[in-house]
Amino acid sequence: MIPGSTNLCGKERNTLKLSIFIYAVIAIALIFPTVCADPSIIIYDYELTPKIFMPGDSGTLKLTIKNAETTNTVVRTTSQNYVYTDTVGATFNNIWIVAASDSYSKKVKATLNYEDTGYLAPSASFDITFKMIAETGIIEGLYFPTVRIDIDTYTDVSFPIPINVSNATVDLISTSVPSKLSVSGSTDITLTAVNNRAASIDGVKITPHETIGIEFMPSSIFIGSMSPYASEDVIFSIKPTETGEKNLSFDIDFKNGDNGHTETFTKSIEIVDTLDVGSVFTSIPRSIKKGGSSRITLEVYNAKTESITGVMVTPITNTTILPSQYFIGSMEPDDVFSASFDIFTDDLNYGTHIIEFKVSFKQGTEYYITPTINTTYSVVKGEGSNYRSNERSSSQMQGPSFGNILWICLPIILGIVAIIAIVILFKWKKRRNNG
Repeated sequence: MIPGSTNLCGKERNTLKLSIFIYAVIAIALIFPTVCADPSIIIYDYELTPKIFMPGDSGTLKLTIKNAETTNTVVRTTSQNYVYTDTVGATFNNIWIVAASDSYSKKVKATLNYEDTGYLAPSASFDITFKMIAETGIIEGLYFPTVRIDIDTYTDVSFPIPINVSNATVDLISTSVPSKLSVSGSTDITLTAVNNRAASIDGVKITPHETIGIEFMPSSIFIGSMSPYASEDVIFSIKPTETGEKNLSFDIDFKNGDNGHTETFTKSIEIVDTLDVGSVFTSIPRSIKKGGSSRITLEVYNAKTESITGVMVTPITNTTILPSQYFIGSMEPDDVFSASFDIFTDDLNYGTHIIEFKVSFKQGTEYYITPTINTTYSVVKGEGSNYRSNERSSSQMQGPSFGNILWICLPIILGIVAIIAIVILFKWKKRRNNG
């Protein structure tokens, strides 16, 4: 027992021993500040272009490699108690990427490796770029090619990089494409480009194939970039020049990273000779008295799905006709307008004559003229006569005829006559009775 000390129980003695040990460790650490640390080499960041590969695509993988150690030098002690100062840096022998394969041995791989890239001090970093390839025919899915770094005298680094390979592509959808088109004029059709991918694409352009008997305006439409799952409408004007079955084909080109891709859209349509803008007669003269006049009327219709402007009806004849042109203006889809002309026969000889009419209009920036319609009439000595349509528009254009008025008023006239007859009969009977 130490003089002047008191007896300690077993628990207190153990606590004292532990305290003495802790103080001893702290004292040794203060006297000999030895840090036995290796450099901490990490993949600090990476950048993949494109974000999502398609089978057959190539791209780049940019790696940022960093020495995460913050201490420039450390004091090391050998087994023979020899103390020396060392730097916490790393010398790279080789950097490469181990390919990842699908079940058919198609790979996501790098095309090169980097040997002897040099020394990396603590807290320093550098960038290195690999060209990556997703081989043609590879199954879509998530792959993990592994970055390997061989470091001189220290532990090697192994770091997997996720690379997604997707078959999703870009579609071209028929939004508004009729199954039949008229050979006259032009028709606007609407297509919709749809990016089905989970990543952006660039350089999107839609181009129609050359088709015999079909003219396209414009020759191509450039959309540019499209965000993931975005869609964009484009409008082409189609002008047929011949009838028959036609296949409309369009290419949609786009880039995934620097990789060009093309998808093709095809739709069959029928070109017919039915006019979608034209005119029909509703009243024509059969004969006109020499020196007299008669009215000819027709209806102009727009059977297109788009509006047209600058609509004008022009007669083609060698006689005097008023007006010399009939201006209608704008017509919406399914609009019908009436036009009336007066024919004067002062300068005409007796006999049969022909008169023609054409309709001109503007759609977009293009002007069109419909095929002409014609009719004949005779110049005679006696009273002339007309042919009239029984359709609604004829009566509206010409106004009610005398026959129509008489037919409408006949019941009223008969009623009035009956009332007058009854009154006369009643007065006659009354006079007879009084007599």
